[in-house]
Amino acid sequence: MDGLVAVLLLGFFGVSALVIVTPGQDTALTIRNTLRGGRRGGVLTAFGVATGQTGWALATSAGLAALLVASEPVFLALRSFGAAYLVFLGLQSLYRAVRRVEALHSRPRRTRSAYRQGLVSNLGNPKMAIFFSSLLPQFAHSFAALLPLGLVFAAMTLTWLSAYALAVAKAGEVLRRPAIRRAIDAVVGGVLVAFGARLATER
Repeated sequence: MDGLVAVLLLGFFGVSALVIVTPGQDTALTIRNTLRGGRRGGVLTAFGVATGQTGWALATSAGLAALLVASEPVFLALRSFGAAYLVFLGLQSLYRAVRRVEALHSRPRRTRSAYRQGLVSNLGNPKMAIFFSSLLPQFAHSFAALLPLGLVFAAMTLTWLSAYALAVAKAGEVLRRPAIRRAIDAVVGGVLVAFGARLATER
């Protein structure tokens, strides 16, 4: 039995790590906010994302996530909100990319909103409900077992995104060069808009 538990846990960690390191909207948002607010902005974004995942873990463990997925009107409403929010954030980055070059020399700012953006972006993604409802029950079945797995997943995400933020911040002097900064803002903005559009249209 102990061997089976160990195998299941290894499988969970493996699947979780693969999903977490695959670049997605959370990664793009962390890069965006690190460029805007430095290391603090990126780490706060990571905390916001992890908080959202903790919420999904609780909802999955209590069976609420499955109810959300089964309720098409609620699911569609949440998906529309999440998609619109991603597009909004993406358009903000695109706007900065086409502004005057002088504006790019401003000091890092708006770190206070980074946590909120990470949280809202994650909670506004109903695919997290589908993902958690599909992943966690493969490795556990009770509330007491499901919740710790969800919290571990959130902690792994926090660690990975924080490391991403630290790496981007460390390269800050290079990345804040006007031409490079504008190019990154444009790419990240386009990626966020694309994620929003995909979220809105996926079935």
